[in-house]
Amino acid sequence: MRPADRLFQILLHLGRGRVVTARELATSLEVSERTVYRDIANLMGSGIPIDGEAGVGYRLNKGYQVPPLMFGTEELQALVFGVEVVKSFGDTKLAAAAERVLAKVDAVLPDRLRPQLGSRRLVVPGVLMSEQTAATLGDVREAINEHQRLFLNYGDASGEATERIVWPLTLVYWGKTWTLGAWCELRQAFRSFRVDRISEARTLNTQFPDETGKRLHDYLSQAAAQ
Repeated sequence: MRPADRLFQILLHLGRGRVVTARELATSLEVSERTVYRDIANLMGSGIPIDGEAGVGYRLNKGYQVPPLMFGTEELQALVFGVEVVKSFGDTKLAAAAERVLAKVDAVLPDRLRPQLGSRRLVVPGVLMSEQTAATLGDVREAINEHQRLFLNYGDASGEATERIVWPLTLVYWGKTWTLGAWCELRQAFRSFRVDRISEARTLNTQFPDETGKRLHDYLSQAAAQ
């Protein structure tokens, strides 16, 4: 990594709002702590407002803006790949948001890097997701974001239909299907629902409470144990 690229990476790490130690930076950048201390001193000497000291850690002063976007080839490929994945496997609004992200990146890239955004070296084939499933995925995602209770009309593997009110916590993509992880009021337990088996998802006008034992990390812990 070139010294200029390394300095920029240090700024990105320090700009995330938490104290970062020289050891963490050295591990991430695959350099010695001595190199990190020297780079920090160079940044501070050039007027970058960095708080901290050796042995404690560092962070950027609040309000300081990291310089404009700079990307390497692999970073641009990662962005394009991520956008294509979202377009193929996400809901309509999320796909549109991914396109807007790419447009913003394109607007600030130097001319020499812009062709990378149109590269077809990594291709993500489209997936056959019905319009209803895509719409349901969007409704569920918005309910998660807004912390709102969700009414589901759901068909299980045998085709039997049930009605549930759930507290939507997370969406998990398994390569072919999306699964909603939620707390089910009917069963008084965590349940997972395949999004393509949800025939109706209706957001209710009430938010679900933040209760111990019914939170996202509780669901993830239970799923990991199983």
